[in-house]
Amino acid sequence: MDKTTRRGLVLGLGATSLVAACGNGVGSDGASRIDARVQSTLDHMFDQYPGTRELAAQSRGMLVMPLVTEVGLGLGGAYGRGALLVGRSVVDYYSATTASAGFQIGAQQFSHVLFFMTEQALSDFRRAPGWAAGADIEYAINDRGEMLKAETTTSLSPVIAVVFAQTGLRVGATLEGTKYSRIIP
Repeated sequence: MDKTTRRGLVLGLGATSLVAACGNGVGSDGASRIDARVQSTLDHMFDQYPGTRELAAQSRGMLVMPLVTEVGLGLGGAYGRGALLVGRSVVDYYSATTASAGFQIGAQQFSHVLFFMTEQALSDFRRAPGWAAGADIEYAINDRGEMLKAETTTSLSPVIAVVFAQTGLRVGATLEGTKYSRIIP
């Protein structure tokens, strides 16, 4: 390869990277699409699981992930986008990603909402450059979609998760190991 060809290749790759960087979402309708999906997800959750209205009223903030798609065949992963609401206002947008390895096969889609029950939990989440869900999350709805005992919704857990609207071939959904990162939709 001669110098001219290499220079053209480098310039071409540079220009491609620059154009790709322009697709970061600024000026797109990504935020309005996420907002509409978040509202639809909340309406569905409140309709199907009326007890979640009380959780929402008591929480300091909610991270609503309208659609998370999870696939696995030996190696697996999941991805979704959503919004953080404080009160009734969207304050930030987030992505959720998960990677996994092990004996697994199948795919599923689900929605989930994280209820931040304390100011400290909400503040920790918002300040983290990438917050990872761990075993400290308490689930208010089990994998069959049934409400758990009343103590779950009145517990002192700083973060309560509601996972619902599951479809697909995998059983159950867990948020452990899911990393949430702020995005520009």
